[in-house]
Amino acid sequence: MHSSIRPATGLFLAAIALMGCAGNSGDVTRADLGEEVVITDFTLGPPGARPGACYGKDVTPAVIEQVTERVLVAEAEIGPEGNIITPAEFEERSSHQVVQGREEIYFETPCPPRWTPDFIASVQRALITRGIYKGEASGTLDHATRQAIRAFQVKNGLNSGILSTENARALGLVELDLDG
Repeated sequence: MHSSIRPATGLFLAAIALMGCAGNSGDVTRADLGEEVVITDFTLGPPGARPGACYGKDVTPAVIEQVTERVLVAEAEIGPEGNIITPAEFEERSSHQVVQGREEIYFETPCPPRWTPDFIASVQRALITRGIYKGEASGTLDHATRQAIRAFQVKNGLNSGILSTENARALGLVELDLDG
């Protein structure tokens, strides 16, 4: 099968199309992008989610360490003159310990209706200008675009292929919220 749309991109675009058809029914509440999720119903977002906002959800993996210990199995046998008759016996035992558990990370993201081919092309051009995206501004949210988004955001402390609103603002693509 030959297709110009990658599976994750197709799923995302299908979710956008469904949201346009959903109206007020509330049937579409999220768009799955592999393990990364865009939540379009703020009630499913983090505590204190802003009404009408969309959120990206990413899960950081747990950090697990293998720990190896030498455990005393048998005490040394010491003779009456203080000499060692039988040396102590030790055994190496390995175990895995969770150093840091999995963590769900929520962040505000532009809502899917904004993700038009023109907006995606603008994201691509902004990333090309910064030397992060090597492709053309095709307007397709493909794997290379997601990887470039991730590379840009990692520098700002967010390891996700879903563009956060904060990073969209840093790229000059989303208007600033001004209080007052």
